[in-house]
Amino acid sequence: MKFVEAQGAKVSAIGLGTWQFGAKEWGYGEQYASFTAGEIVRRALELGINLFDTAEVYGFGRSERILGETLAENDWRDRAFLATKFWPVVPAGAIVRQRAKASAARLKTDRLDLYQVHWPNPVFPVAMQVGPVKDLRDEGLVDHVGVSNFGLSGWKQADEALGSPVLSNQVSFSLANLKPRRDLVPFAQENDRIVIAYSPLAQGLLGGRYDEQNRPSDLRAVNRLFLPESLRSAQPLIEALREIATAHEAKPAQVALAWLIAHPNVVAIPGASSVEQLESNAAAADLDLSADDRSRLDETAEAFNPPGLVAAAPGIARQLLSRLGKR
Repeated sequence: MKFVEAQGAKVSAIGLGTWQFGAKEWGYGEQYASFTAGEIVRRALELGINLFDTAEVYGFGRSERILGETLAENDWRDRAFLATKFWPVVPAGAIVRQRAKASAARLKTDRLDLYQVHWPNPVFPVAMQVGPVKDLRDEGLVDHVGVSNFGLSGWKQADEALGSPVLSNQVSFSLANLKPRRDLVPFAQENDRIVIAYSPLAQGLLGGRYDEQNRPSDLRAVNRLFLPESLRSAQPLIEALREIATAHEAKPAQVALAWLIAHPNVVAIPGASSVEQLESNAAAADLDLSADDRSRLDETAEAFNPPGLVAAAPGIARQLLSRLGKR
């Protein structure tokens, strides 16, 4: 496994995103939550993966519980770099402290390796959203501070509020969404930071399974990536992934992940529906693409990228905000 180091942190280039753990909206079922998810975590550690990303809203806390229980049962806490997130509905110090302690309790740990502001709240200044996390870091509950879904100006404002470098910015980044490469990635490379790429496979689009006749029926059905016109325009990119994958005796998804982590200071956190998928994702860290491979993918990706992409169903985001406001 390859690793990326910045600001004293060392994380695997391929991590594990755990939104699916216990989250009903993915439709994976109770067997997945109660058994498969734990097996995925165990196998990830065996493969050298140490970056595990979760959030208080994933399964409304259940993702954190599954991850924490699996690590605690096997005394594996020190082998994991635990990253979780809070949604700054009301970024008051006491509220953020309560949320951080609740996340730590569910994760069965006394420290959070990375605590991230999940989404910027336009109602409050960035300083109000990051300030409470600074206090938690100074108290020792949080080792590193991160943001998620922030633009470059917001990331810089977070730096100012923290009074020291904000380690990471977790954003949607893939061959289907190149925007972070234009500003966030250069900033990370120049300033010893990390860009954490979520939806690195564009929620499955880059695996090559879907087309106009075969669209997903779960929460991805409202993602513009999976509209018929988007699937049609994605075909040159999918074909490039397939041909490069064949040349490397790999899978299209592995090529897409390898392209991502070839960027310095970038790590990816794909989810996994099975141990086999996790193993396939992890193997992408050992796939070396040629300059010609990367150039072809760059060109086809630039030609695709339709405007106005969304990473998740707006209705789900509203539901999460509503539920958090009631907690």
